[in-house]
Amino acid sequence: MDTYILLQHYWWFLISLLGALLVFLLFVQGGQGLLYTIGKTEEERNMIVNSLGRKWELTFTTLVTFGGAFFASFPLFYSTSFGGAFYVWMLILFVFVIQAVAYEFRRKPDNFLGEKSYNAFLIINGVAGAFLLGAAVGTLFTGANFTVDRMNLGNYDGVNTISQWTNSWRGLDALADYRNWALGFSVLFLSRILGLQYFMNDIDDTTIASRSRKHLVYNTIPFLACFLTFLISLLFANGWAVDPTTGVISVEPFKYLHNLLAIPVIAAMLLVGVLAVLWGIGTGIFKGSRKSIWFSGGGAVLTVLSLLLLAGFNNTAYYPSLSDMQSSLTIYNSSSSLFTLEAMSIVSIFIPFVVAYIWYSWRAMNRKPITRQEIESDDHLY
Repeated sequence: MDTYILLQHYWWFLISLLGALLVFLLFVQGGQGLLYTIGKTEEERNMIVNSLGRKWELTFTTLVTFGGAFFASFPLFYSTSFGGAFYVWMLILFVFVIQAVAYEFRRKPDNFLGEKSYNAFLIINGVAGAFLLGAAVGTLFTGANFTVDRMNLGNYDGVNTISQWTNSWRGLDALADYRNWALGFSVLFLSRILGLQYFMNDIDDTTIASRSRKHLVYNTIPFLACFLTFLISLLFANGWAVDPTTGVISVEPFKYLHNLLAIPVIAAMLLVGVLAVLWGIGTGIFKGSRKSIWFSGGGAVLTVLSLLLLAGFNNTAYYPSLSDMQSSLTIYNSSSSLFTLEAMSIVSIFIPFVVAYIWYSWRAMNRKPITRQEIESDDHLY
């Protein structure tokens, strides 16, 4: 494997890892969506919002980093998807912007919208943000309606660009495929499960812990139904395979199942990840464990990482074109230049230090759990 191909695989791994970490951090969105379900009084809702307020910026920053890394390493995907499916991405941007506004102004005196309006913003972000991100990632497997003409590279007249969307739905057509719905709801219910486990871990209150434990059951059942629907349909679906020598793309039955069998490490990660999620859910439901989020969170990272690696590794088109098969994007035909990937790889050496800083900050913020007394006495409330 030459250096260029190695770097393309390396950066797809990093992109996949960032995506997996983002899904774990969506516990913030999951918790927001349960604001009135778990918080029955204003005091309880303030405890929930302030608990999540310690972490929401980590999720937001990871989302921005994920998008930026995708742009730098695989710019053709960025221009094709973000430029073509802009209705979906603008909706995602909107629901994350109103989240930031809500945390900033929710408890400010004399805010003209009122606290309930900002609570509604948090719930919209919690439900729509998680679902839309899951459905958008689903298109990496199910495809989208676009064409790519590299002869137009450098033509910026606004019409003959390198990528063209072939219908007027601009990404909303992804909702016509049940697999995108299944993955969207899988991410939504997983985020709610992680949010409930986070409450059990970070909020020192028996009432909230008891409600969270009960609602773990209610959210686990639809999560398992949606995730199994997506996973089974994926493993038995056709995929787009690319010949690494000629670049020709063709349909391959059971492509993702073949990828799983061809790369045992990914198969093992997927199995361990699913089992860890189930173990975390089980310890949360049956034992009320405050540490269940770490099992489910770690399992979620491994599961999402393995699925995203299946999408791009083993000569697979990670963004199939439903309009023109040969326009499908692979890690070979959509990546940045060798020089760019080499330069960014040097910068990526600092990623472990950033992760270590995030872990240190997390521990520092969680050293003291949220309590009713703290909410009553703290002057800086979200």
